[in-house]
Amino acid sequence: MQSPDQDFRFMGLNDLMTEIKQDPNSFQGDEAVENKVLNQVLALVEDKISEVKNQAVKCLGQLIKILRQSQMELVVDKLIDFSGGKDEELRDISGLALKTITAELPPDGRIAASACAKLTPKLLGQIENPTTPPETLVESLSILSILISRFPNHLSSANLSPQPLRVLPPLLLHARPVVRKRAILTVSQFIPISQPALFNDLLNNIILPNLAEGAQIEKQRTTVQLVAAVARHSPGQIAPALDTIVPSILKAIQRDDEELREGALQALEALVLRCSSEVTPYQQAIIQAGVQFIKYDPNYAADDEDEEMADADDEDEEDEDDLDDEYSDDEDTSYKIRRSATKLLAAIIGTRPELLTAIYKEISPVLISRFGDREENVRLEVWATYTTLLKQTAVYGGINPQLKSSSNSDDLSPRGKRKRDTEEVIMDSVEENAHSLLKAQVPALAKALLNQIKSPKTSPAVLQAGFAVLHTLLTVLPGSLAAQVPQIVTISKSLLSQNSSSSTSALHLSCLSFLSLLFSTHAPSSFASSLSTITPVLLKLLQERHPRVASETFRVFSSLLTSLAPVKDADWVEEVYNQALSRLSNHDTDAEVRACAEEVIGDLWIAAPDVMRAKDRKEWEYICRSSGKTEGAVKVVTKVAREAPVGDEWVSGCTAWLIGLLQKSGRAGKAEVFGALEVLVKSYKGAVPSDLPAALVPQVRSYISTADIALLAQALTILSILLESAPGTAFPQVEADLLAEIYKISHSPLVSGPALDALFRFYAALVKADNQISSHLVPNVVLASEKASKVENSPGNVARCVACVVRNSQSVAAGVIAEYSKNVKPSSKAKPSLVLLSLLIIGELGRFIDMSPQNDIFPNIIAHFASDQEEIRSAAAFAAGNVAIGNLQQFLPAIVEMVKTDAKKRFLALHAAKEVVTHCEQGQLEGVADFLWTPLFENSQTAEEATRNVAAACLGKLATTHPSKYLPQLHAKIRDPSPATRATVVSAIRYTFADASKSYDELLSPLLVDFLSLMVDSDLTVRRLALSSLNSAARTKPHLLKDHLKTLQPILYKETDVNPDLIRTVQMGPWTHKVDDGLETRKTAYETMYTLLDTCLAKLDLHLFLSRVVPGLADDSDEIKVISHMMLFRLSQVAPTAVAQRLDEVTPELEKTMKGATVTKDTVKQDLERAAELQRSALRAIVALSRIGAGVSGKFDVFVEDIRKGVWAGEFKELSA
Repeated sequence: MQSPDQDFRFMGLNDLMTEIKQDPNSFQGDEAVENKVLNQVLALVEDKISEVKNQAVKCLGQLIKILRQSQMELVVDKLIDFSGGKDEELRDISGLALKTITAELPPDGRIAASACAKLTPKLLGQIENPTTPPETLVESLSILSILISRFPNHLSSANLSPQPLRVLPPLLLHARPVVRKRAILTVSQFIPISQPALFNDLLNNIILPNLAEGAQIEKQRTTVQLVAAVARHSPGQIAPALDTIVPSILKAIQRDDEELREGALQALEALVLRCSSEVTPYQQAIIQAGVQFIKYDPNYAADDEDEEMADADDEDEEDEDDLDDEYSDDEDTSYKIRRSATKLLAAIIGTRPELLTAIYKEISPVLISRFGDREENVRLEVWATYTTLLKQTAVYGGINPQLKSSSNSDDLSPRGKRKRDTEEVIMDSVEENAHSLLKAQVPALAKALLNQIKSPKTSPAVLQAGFAVLHTLLTVLPGSLAAQVPQIVTISKSLLSQNSSSSTSALHLSCLSFLSLLFSTHAPSSFASSLSTITPVLLKLLQERHPRVASETFRVFSSLLTSLAPVKDADWVEEVYNQALSRLSNHDTDAEVRACAEEVIGDLWIAAPDVMRAKDRKEWEYICRSSGKTEGAVKVVTKVAREAPVGDEWVSGCTAWLIGLLQKSGRAGKAEVFGALEVLVKSYKGAVPSDLPAALVPQVRSYISTADIALLAQALTILSILLESAPGTAFPQVEADLLAEIYKISHSPLVSGPALDALFRFYAALVKADNQISSHLVPNVVLASEKASKVENSPGNVARCVACVVRNSQSVAAGVIAEYSKNVKPSSKAKPSLVLLSLLIIGELGRFIDMSPQNDIFPNIIAHFASDQEEIRSAAAFAAGNVAIGNLQQFLPAIVEMVKTDAKKRFLALHAAKEVVTHCEQGQLEGVADFLWTPLFENSQTAEEATRNVAAACLGKLATTHPSKYLPQLHAKIRDPSPATRATVVSAIRYTFADASKSYDELLSPLLVDFLSLMVDSDLTVRRLALSSLNSAARTKPHLLKDHLKTLQPILYKETDVNPDLIRTVQMGPWTHKVDDGLETRKTAYETMYTLLDTCLAKLDLHLFLSRVVPGLADDSDEIKVISHMMLFRLSQVAPTAVAQRLDEVTPELEKTMKGATVTKDTVKQDLERAAELQRSALRAIVALSRIGAGVSGKFDVFVEDIRKGVWAGEFKELSA
């Protein structure tokens, strides 16, 4: 590095830098040597050769990571001296060096803290020096910006002298615009860490005076830009002053200065995004400003003729082109004002879903009128804003009247998707909702947009954007472009006729995707006359070499076939078939193209069966192949078998192919194969072939295990269908091959839900196939259960299987009852496990068999209430309640009497009563409701929560049998002085919500708020149960809540706060442990928020909602953190604009979570696993936020980039895919 040869000096620096990168320790050792090397690198910063200087700067960037404290101070001092010198070139290179080292400082460790403490005062001192040249000021401000954005914690904890907000504000009045611009950003970045008094000085001495009416134009320009920057970085601090600031900006915007207007519009946009609640009083004035200046175009003579712009025909377009030529001027910056006004309106649309109807009246027509803006980037911004409006309508717009009035909404919705039922429930169909207003504006919208994209001069980017708007329109309002179909088809034909190339393929894909949606969402009558225009072009594109274009074209024909079905006398059908067959027969065909060709073959069989039957069915040989990907082929076979069976011969061929697929190893695709087999076996028109069970049953055998419960359910279902369809041939095969495996899974506790239901169906089909088998099934199932270990045994499942057999073969009922009733006798010597199983079996049988002829069964069951084993006591309560269902008149009074008089047996008697209430038929229950109501209510008023919950569950169910009678009785007790009674009432109401029917909604609606008012009860348990009731109501009856959410939301959000009064310290031996008694209530509140987000979204104040989600990320409870992550994930989909503005707030908490658990000597494996699961939960939210937040928050962007490069990079990429 000391060589006189510049190349040697350059390579010396390069080698040093390479060594440090490979091994940072290589530089460290003897301090004297380190200092010598460092001084030499610093000397080369002053080198005469530019390449050497730049290399020295890069080398310092690496050295700064490993320097000692004293060395780092030397570097900073030296570079600061250079940057303040008179040598312009040295000043520039030192500024670059300072930027490099601040950007390269490691975020953790003492080096960063020391560098901030050393560098920041030096830079502030340099800025304060009046002799510092402007170029140095700009560099110093840039470095301060890097420091405050990368190390806000270090700077906020440092006692900076001089204070940034004393030194920086004078630069806002600097003569050089570039200094003012950089100072604006830096000032706004330092406000969050500065003392409030200093910000107030800035506000009162600079911001408010310079916004006042009559202030200098240049000062106002700077100030409105400062307001925008402060709003982005410190919305909370500027919010209290908005009552003065916003009116001043609205006045300033009317001054005749384009730069001021642009800045003012940007400031209003930032305030709308970041201080949404505070600007609400000025919302209308802000909208008017946006509407006024989106039209601002003083150089265009027709500016006031908005309609001409939207409705121009071809001749008008030519005139406009002439005008463009006439007024084209490099100095014309009016487009910046229109673009800023458009972004302001987009911010209002994105953050104010409650104004959707007003937006359609005031803003939408103006946006449509500006669809033809002469500046392309403004035009695209207008279209993007309208797309945002359409997306907001899809989420918050209520029911689409078109879908509601349709008898078959699936036909009108894109790709057969329906809006969520919950959203349909929560929104009433009103005469003037967003959908109806949009529908009225579609003709003007379509005309304005199509006029823009039909011109041959339109660029591909604009065309793509235009089709994107139309695509979004059809997803929100299917079938709305019927009148425009001929024009759309003509434009599409013109675009698709162009030769496909790398520059046009993306446009072709956008156009084809839109056509696919167009055909699937419109009635055939609207486009039938235009088919002859477009089909020749589409047929030509089927031969396209570009695989995605060919795939999308096949999808267009699939949509066309589905919409037109049945298709007759269409010339293009033959050609589509031939092209599909050609693609399928070629082994080199792209996988996506093959899948789309297979799909179109299926659609041809469904929509044009007459044409397809005339073919030789060669296509199925190519579709039903054993190699390569088969998932798409399986779906096609399933679809054709369900909707257009080709014939029994075809069914047998496809079945044999699917049986072959079952033999393949691995789980992939097996679920679809079983689904296809189920449809195929049912679709035989004649008898099921006699050889099918022998071929299929052995292949199913390997899936009769608990290794994969989902596939087990499907395997049992296919066996049941075989037994039902061909009992004679299937039964012997099943009996010989599978019964031993069936017995094993019958007692498995892993079998539940759909798998258990499939098992019951199998037993029912088996018994019906051969009634003699039932006498063997019951003892074999029980025997297999007795042999199993306790952890692998579920007596409940065994009992239900036995009941299923008996229900379908009543001839064995008496023997089964006799066999197992003897095990519950007091004199029985049976093992406890057999007694338990016998009680459960008798209970299951008691539901449909009257046990009263066996006089001793019920007393024997009751005797087990006194058992020493809790499992047997619970089984006895289960048996007593279910036996009572078989004869309510005889057995129910005994249960009620125990509830009333026997304190020892009351809890079990209540469980028995719950079985009656839960499983009894509605008609029977109505007859005994009065008999049960009073004793249940009287005995629920106890401090013991378990007893109260059981009674409340019964009362809630009983209330639905006669709501007009029982709901008022519950309502009368909500002000009862006893907390136990109030808890019972609110729990009972929660259980009434489990009945989703609307039969008693009119009775419940006026009482609902009173019940939920217990959310402010003085008793913590009552509050928690009331929150749980709100959660249930939000899930099952959101339509009753929507008008009351404005009142209920603040109460709900209050319960998400941590209450220090409920935190107590518990002594556990030598340790102390904090217990939060409010945790369960808080957790219930967050769960309720998540439910409301899913079912009552349109009625939520999202800004208030988000203000409670953010603290949840920092809660001590991992469960609350996970719920908050889930809410962030959901909000990123339904309210991206609002969420994006809170990224600065959520980033620090997400960063803490992603760091994982702090490992100490007391850390155990479970702690690490729990922390890893929490990190995965946070990662899912981070991925979702990264899709909407790029560029909004620098802090979040840096955080995401760190994750992309860190240990979670693999999972991040997988979740992002």
